[in-house]
Amino acid sequence: MTPGPVKTGRSVSASWRLRLPLMPALVFVVLLTQVPFVMSIYYSLTDWKVVPPGPREFIGLDNYQKLLHDHFFGNAAWVSVEMTVASVLGSLVLGTAFALLLDRKFFGRSVIRTLLITPFLMMPVVVGLVWKNQMFSGLYGVVNWVIEKLGGTPVEFVSRYPLLSIIIVLIWQWTPFMMLIMLAGLQSQPSDVLEAAKVDGATPVGIFRQLTLSHLRPYMELGILLGTIYLIQVFDQVAVMTGGGPGSTNLPYFVFERSIGGGWAFGRASSYSIVVVVASIIIATVALRVLSQLLRGEESA
Repeated sequence: MTPGPVKTGRSVSASWRLRLPLMPALVFVVLLTQVPFVMSIYYSLTDWKVVPPGPREFIGLDNYQKLLHDHFFGNAAWVSVEMTVASVLGSLVLGTAFALLLDRKFFGRSVIRTLLITPFLMMPVVVGLVWKNQMFSGLYGVVNWVIEKLGGTPVEFVSRYPLLSIIIVLIWQWTPFMMLIMLAGLQSQPSDVLEAAKVDGATPVGIFRQLTLSHLRPYMELGILLGTIYLIQVFDQVAVMTGGGPGSTNLPYFVFERSIGGGWAFGRASSYSIVVVVASIIIATVALRVLSQLLRGEESA
């Protein structure tokens, strides 16, 4: 049995010389991201109110204990789960469908691809205002105009179905993001394998289930992970469309209400923020595991 290579001091110093130019960027990222997070943890253990101004008192885990008995926080957490899961899965399905359509050559493909990407490039506040005033409006909204032409009765979507309205807007805006990820995955497929499957008589559905779906698995996981991280932090559409009305207050808007929006209790708001971070990690992990199980079942079918 031959002994493994022993690292000498010279090789270690050489590796550090390679890493040393990256240290300033690493230190900057740590200071920019982790220091505020650590400060938020400290603030969550204090009773800090700005209005009326008062001393910052250390109270330990009292804010977290109050959070567990806060009925409104529980409702906001459940709304965040519904909003995030529905928006991520809806945009993933539509994004995959559009990617499959764009993964072939046809006249005007580049123009259509650019138009499909446009919703993701718009500001969230603008998107919320456009959908609320020009799409969902009961008086002159496009959706209600189509309903009237089909013989139906206009519906005030934002007031009657606030959560569903926000989910539709989020799916519309985030479908292009999922489409780009899935399109990158489709275009990275080995063409020789697809051609061999066609020669062997495989149907398009069979090729998609047995080859394409398994190839897109890491891309789907990436889309779900990034989508969950971003969509669980949605604030603009909630503030613009419903103003945090009943049934649409998610965790970010709830934290806003408890801090700047009127409560000015920054200690309690910091504890809520910490819980939001933990919740986003849990939701992303569960979503990835569920998707992995579904794709594993498709591969074994």
